[in-house]
This record gives sequence, structure tokens and C-alpha cells, in this order.
Amino acid sequence: MKVDGRVERGERTRRLILRRAADIASVEGLEGLSIGRLATELEVSKSGVFAHFGSKEELQLATVRAAAAIFVRRVVEPALAVPPGLDRLTRLLDGWLAYSEERMFPGGCFFYAVQAEFDARHGRVRDVVAEYGVRWHDLVRTTIAEVPGLEADADQVAFELVAFLELANARSVLHDDPHAYRRARTAVRARLDRAGADSGGPVSGGPVSGGRG
Repeated sequence: MKVDGRVERGERTRRLILRRAADIASVEGLEGLSIGRLATELEVSKSGVFAHFGSKEELQLATVRAAAAIFVRRVVEPALAVPPGLDRLTRLLDGWLAYSEERMFPGGCFFYAVQAEFDARHGRVRDVVAEYGVRWHDLVRTTIAEVPGLEADADQVAFELVAFLELANARSVLHDDPHAYRRARTAVRARLDRAGADSGGPVSGGPVSGGRG
């Protein structure tokens, strides 16, 4: 079946707009987005951008969803390709740290940035940001629960591991700390080893390694 060239061009333009919007939002927040700004930066018509989204709120919602899709491809899908257990958990945590450290978005973790922006607000944008945050935490928790020796304390371990990741992102972005990601990897290994010791044996075996931090 022949694809309508106009539809294909429209989808390509929409993807281009949303990729740029996500980059901007990771640095300046979702409130930093405007249809006029994106039209100017991408050299497309303002009416063309408006036709894709219709309002600033719809642009913000679409940007969050686009950023989530990028995150899933970069962090979640490679981890889910590994069988459940320690290797999957390691891949998931490594993937998140690499996603932040390598600046998949120029402001570091997109969701860390926009959660801080919308955490005390109400409305559709806040709700979708919160939903993705819950999904991420639940994925970490369920992945931990599949590791022998960690299942009994999965909620607490997930809370601590996510905190290590987010602090590394914050220290790197805000303070230019060159050691933030290395310290996070060390903290993750130590927490997994402690959980293993509490359950009668080591868990980590040296996971969560590499990176430039």
C-alpha cells in the first residue's frame, strides 16, 4: 500500500517538533515550550505546529509522551530483553545511569526535571508526569522482586536505588560533579550486597559498572 507523502511528512515534522520540545523541556521545563518558539527554531510555520497540537497543554502532554517513548527504548526495552533476575536489574540500573550520564536529553533525566516543575501543581500535565514516575518506580520494584534474596524487601530497596540514581543526575547537572555517576554505581553495588548479606549471601557479584563517572 502506498503511503501518502503528506501524511509521512507530517509525521516526520511532528517527531522533529517533539524531539526538540523534549530537549528544551529537560533544560527549561515544560513551561519553556511555546508553539512560536518551536516554529522559529525548526523553521516551520507557526500554523503548522499549531495544527499538530492545538494548544500549549497538548504540546506539553505530547512532549512528555515522546520523552517517555525515548526512555523506554533506551532504558526499559534493553533490560526487558534479559531474563528476570539480577542481570535484568543490573541492565535496568546501568541503562538509567547511562541515559542520564550520556545526556540523552541535554538537561539530564527529562522526568527528573519535569517532576520538580509539576510536583505541587494540579492538572492533566501533572497527572501524566506523575503516572510515568509511578510506572518507573513500579518497574524497578517488580524487577527487584524477581531477584532471589531481594523479594522480601523490594519496596525499600527500590526506594533507595531510585534515590541513588536521581541524586547522581542532580549532582551532575546542578553541581557538575564529575564523580556523581561513579558514586551512584558504588552505592547501588553496596546496597545490593547488603541486601544479599541480610538474606544469607551476596547478590550483586559486581554489577552496575562502567560509565565515565
